[in-house]
Amino acid sequence: MPDEPLPDGVPGGAPGGPLDGVRGRTALVTGAGNGLGRAIALALGGAGVRVVLAGRTRANLEETARLLAGQGAEGRAVEADVADPDSVASLAEAIAGEDLSIVVNCAGVAGPVKPLTEVEPDEWDAVFAANVRGTYLVCRALIPALLRHGSGDIINIASVSGKRPLALRTPYTASKMAVIGLTTTLGAEVGPLGIRVNSLSPGPVRGPRMERNFRLEAARLGITEREAEAAFASRAALGRLLEEDEVGRAVVAMLMMSGLHCADIDLSAGMVAR
Repeated sequence: MPDEPLPDGVPGGAPGGPLDGVRGRTALVTGAGNGLGRAIALALGGAGVRVVLAGRTRANLEETARLLAGQGAEGRAVEADVADPDSVASLAEAIAGEDLSIVVNCAGVAGPVKPLTEVEPDEWDAVFAANVRGTYLVCRALIPALLRHGSGDIINIASVSGKRPLALRTPYTASKMAVIGLTTTLGAEVGPLGIRVNSLSPGPVRGPRMERNFRLEAARLGITEREAEAAFASRAALGRLLEEDEVGRAVVAMLMMSGLHCADIDLSAGMVAR
């Protein structure tokens, strides 16, 4: 990769520069076919990381790989369903030849938007299967690869929703709090072995998922979608939603913080602070 600044102005290339601990490494990003997973993959590629892209839809993964190639980075697509133990085992086998040292668990689902009393057990289980079981299975399968490398980083994508009320979203918020608990406990286990484990908790990020939420909220309250978005954004100290690329850059920044371990980082435009 050329020695050029990252999009946010972080210097990228001179020997001894801040990306020395990131450039040249290999990362696995789950949920890399769209949304935050794609944004994280592109940010890692821009930082000089070779990215293995995992997800359920090959066409989406290949589009992410194409975008990586367009910025001079390298991506490899591997289909996998993180909630399926056999699929995760196949993923680990498929990338056994990679010198993996970064795992980013981003695959997940939003789940139902309804009162808890109306949530069906199958809906609850589907959210936990993707958001919590998937994170557990990927960590379980790939920690041996990080140990073979001699060190590594695991970053689990949680959510500020796990730490503040979010009406009608109990399965999602409970699952994200579980991811934070998984992160801190796993970090205590594998930190002495040279593996850092942290979680990143974004606030609301602009994109299709939030647009769906605003449509539902607008219908529930009898207001416009624009009004629903403005009301939601007003809860953040910065008065706005996050952009997907901000989350990607935050993952790169966390990898450059060598002392960061067993931590959960809020990226919420100040929403949690209120």
